[in-house]
Amino acid sequence: MATQHGKFIVIEGTDGSGKQTQADLLVKRLQALHLPVVTFAFPQYGQKSAGMVEEYLAGKYGTPEEVGPYRASIFYAVDRYAISHKIRAELAFGRHVVCDRYVASNLGHQGSKLRDATERFNYYRWVMELEFGLFGIPKPDRNIILHVPAETTLQLIENRGQTKDAHEADPDHLRAAERTYLEITQNFTGYTLIECAPKGNLLTREAIHELTWAAVTPLLQPAEQTTTTIVK
Repeated sequence: MATQHGKFIVIEGTDGSGKQTQADLLVKRLQALHLPVVTFAFPQYGQKSAGMVEEYLAGKYGTPEEVGPYRASIFYAVDRYAISHKIRAELAFGRHVVCDRYVASNLGHQGSKLRDATERFNYYRWVMELEFGLFGIPKPDRNIILHVPAETTLQLIENRGQTKDAHEADPDHLRAAERTYLEITQNFTGYTLIECAPKGNLLTREAIHELTWAAVTPLLQPAEQTTTTIVK
């Protein structure tokens, strides 16, 4: 019997929204059901393919505004292309793929730099053609967008006490990125918005995971359950 294709699930959201935490919890949930899974995270810090991303975030090429959304998007797209063959192979083998950030990060962060709505939507189409068309990277089955209000996100980033990159250090960028992520989920298919702080109160990571799981469950088929070892 032919191996059933794995599902490709991406966890997205603004900086500080808990993407890595939710990706980890989702992997553990799949593991508990004995479903094969492999994880990826972008950018691939420390890898050659992410070199220009790291230099961009460190300000080597100027401010994010000076670099602009189109150039910056190419830096990130090349990093994804470099490992896209591995993602495709895992899916073909029947493993589910859980990814911490993917193409929607370009749409959300770089798109937020364009104030005009027409320019933004032209940019969205350009990115999708670049990444899914020209580079031919795999398309996710579902993009989970973790929505945390910008003011809450700013406090979460501050509480981490870590060095901020060029995006995290700019409150205006985080506010604009929040609006852009909301715009994406409202206008494109394949995106599910998870309200992580309804009425201004941040949910627990476990509660957010349950909302994420409810969005992912329809993609999964009981017949896929197996004892295959988890790959991470």
